[in-house]
Amino acid sequence: MRRGAFKRGLTLFWWLTIAFLYLPLAVIVFYSFNSANSAAHFAGFSLRWYDRLFHNDQLLGALSNSLVLGLASSIVALIIGTLIGYGMYRHRSRKLGWLIVLIYLPIVMPDIVFGISEMAFFVSIDRQFGVLGPSLATMIIAHVTFQIPFVALIVYSRFVGLDPTLFEAAKDLYASPYKRARHFLLPTLKPSLIAAFFLSFTLSVDDFVISFFTAGPENATLPIYIWGAIRRGVSPEINAIATLMIGAVMIAAVLSLLFNRQGRRQ
Repeated sequence: MRRGAFKRGLTLFWWLTIAFLYLPLAVIVFYSFNSANSAAHFAGFSLRWYDRLFHNDQLLGALSNSLVLGLASSIVALIIGTLIGYGMYRHRSRKLGWLIVLIYLPIVMPDIVFGISEMAFFVSIDRQFGVLGPSLATMIIAHVTFQIPFVALIVYSRFVGLDPTLFEAAKDLYASPYKRARHFLLPTLKPSLIAAFFLSFTLSVDDFVISFFTAGPENATLPIYIWGAIRRGVSPEINAIATLMIGAVMIAAVLSLLFNRQGRRQ
């Protein structure tokens, strides 16, 4: 009897936690279809705010910046992070505790500290050499710096799960380094690489603090645009933007999870 009551209690706690996490998002999605001009009350379903979004030049520009930023930074972070993850695996027997700390540091560091440090660095370089002024390029560099650790750890975890004799078998079959990379490493790492890319893209699209400190005057992303618009009050248009972002992030997160699971099964 007590065991059954305990399980029911855990089930209830689980659903309450899920409700606590996702009810605010559900409210935003619901009010994004509000036909009223105010988000304070619901006057009926309408797609007028979504129609306005696709005729808003500022919003489309922010969306374009977010996509370029997310794709460019994710690709660069994927390449560098994969190399770092492979290096961590190859030299795992050595005492590389300091390297692990350096990899984890951008993950645990507060975004505000990371953003301010990036801004100070770019401003200093710009004053000294006249390059790396606030722009989309500085945003890409800043995003790459906090995406690399996630990619490196995902790739490293995939390497650790492999049978070490597979590498020796490839050498015994006289496979050159190029052939080992093309026919063994890349196919084996493919699910992890795809998962790492989608995770990096999700982090980039969702980021506000670091983007805010490193963006130029004409390089606003969707989170920055939302922050500027919400200062004038929450409107159904803001809810519609947030709904589209929620959908994009959820799709990327689900794809990342699926590919990561596929990689573990192989």
